[in-house]
Amino acid sequence: MSPADAAPQVCWRIVARGRVQGVGYRDACIAAARAIGVTGWVRNRFDGAVEALACGSEARLDRLRRWMQRGPPAAIVDDLTVEPLPLPQPGFDRFDRRPSG
Repeated sequence: MSPADAAPQVCWRIVARGRVQGVGYRDACIAAARAIGVTGWVRNRFDGAVEALACGSEARLDRLRRWMQRGPPAAIVDDLTVEPLPLPQPGFDRFDRRPSG
């Protein structure tokens, strides 16, 4: 077991604003989150932002946050907000796409 696996689990709501829709941001975010080892979901928002709810160790969530600040090559992230949330019950088994909201 790695130290990241043994660390307390937390949950963050991360919202990326800028040119983040129509550039493959969600699919790339799913791949990044799964590679990092966090669970949760990502979706487009009707206001043009991309929103993620991610759960894992703080170290892993910080890696995802840094990735979301850059995004895939065609994205331009102008603003990124992070909000800690209570762990959802039940938790998530993997990181997936959710319908727009």
